[in-house]
Amino acid sequence: MIGMVDNDAGKKVEKPPFTALFPLPVVLVTAGLEGEVPNIITIAWTGIMNSRPPTVYISVRPATHSHRLVRDSGEYVINIPTSGRVRETDYCGSVSGRDVDKFTQTGFTPVPAARVRAPLIGECPVNIECRVRQVVNLGSHDAFIAEVLAVHVNESALDKKGRADFDKIGPFAYCLGEYRRLGAPLGTHGFSRGRSGP
Repeated sequence: MIGMVDNDAGKKVEKPPFTALFPLPVVLVTAGLEGEVPNIITIAWTGIMNSRPPTVYISVRPATHSHRLVRDSGEYVINIPTSGRVRETDYCGSVSGRDVDKFTQTGFTPVPAARVRAPLIGECPVNIECRVRQVVNLGSHDAFIAEVLAVHVNESALDKKGRADFDKIGPFAYCLGEYRRLGAPLGTHGFSRGRSGP
């Protein structure tokens, strides 16, 4: 192994199939329809699918309030919360927008987006506006595959080169039922072959 520590070379234990992948990004997804209160849902099943055009996805259970909003509007915003907002983030994934106004309950500020009707969350330092291009039914969830239309980053969350500063943003991850902070950087892409970062 190249420069890696093997912390357990012992016997493997086979488990039944389950959603074992971790860590997963924790995001707040906003969606809305004209004449309705916009909603926030906490999502960990999300990620990048393509680079050109930039394409992402979220997987949502059909029974949720946000599923209808995303399905009917064809739009959503992925908002990346800071670790200092973990309580509000957990709340948005624990109650239904059918019953409560999550913006009011959390104190989050809805900010008009540039390209979609769903609002940005002002307190989230990164906001990604998305338009749905395809919906794939996977069984328990539908995957809303979407093209990225615009990305917003708080100026205070940028480094001197204008890139997102992860130490300032403080994103966190979901690991099999637990929210976890991200640790210190281990290297940059290509460092094992002597490449330096940008």
